[in-house]
Amino acid sequence: MKRSSPTPLIALWLLGSVVGFLLEVTAAASGAPILLPPPSMAATLAVIGIIVVVLAWPIRQATKATIATKGTVKRRVDPFRSMRVAVLAKSSSFSGSLFLGGGLGVLLYVLTRTVVPNLSSLWLAIGTTVGAAILLAGGLVAEHFCTLPPDKPEDERQEEAGGLHA
Repeated sequence: MKRSSPTPLIALWLLGSVVGFLLEVTAAASGAPILLPPPSMAATLAVIGIIVVVLAWPIRQATKATIATKGTVKRRVDPFRSMRVAVLAKSSSFSGSLFLGGGLGVLLYVLTRTVVPNLSSLWLAIGTTVGAAILLAGGLVAEHFCTLPPDKPEDERQEEAGGLHA
């Protein structure tokens, strides 16, 4: 599995921003109250981001020990567990990017109104955006933790292929 590239993350962020903003415009145009994220959403997104990093930390320690001891492993990691954590990290980065876009769309709508918004609605949108950013960052950090080092360093591969080339 490859680490997340910026292209899908940016695409999900833009999609979330557009959908979040258009949902608010549609709700206001129909006379319904605007949709605001609940206060628990920001905390939940942030806690999930932190949990993903905590789950990936033992994998990081095992791969770091492998690099430091030049191939000898001090502690084995269950490959199924590490794959589950890697998939969780990837999905966290994708969902964090989507929620970040949605939070920014709501925040953009609230800030562009001519009537001064209620201060609580502004803080709910900011909180959701910050929680989603923590989830995105946690997912990307956990993906990095779950990346295995190459089997052989680049210098050894080149020496086997006929030496280093300047």
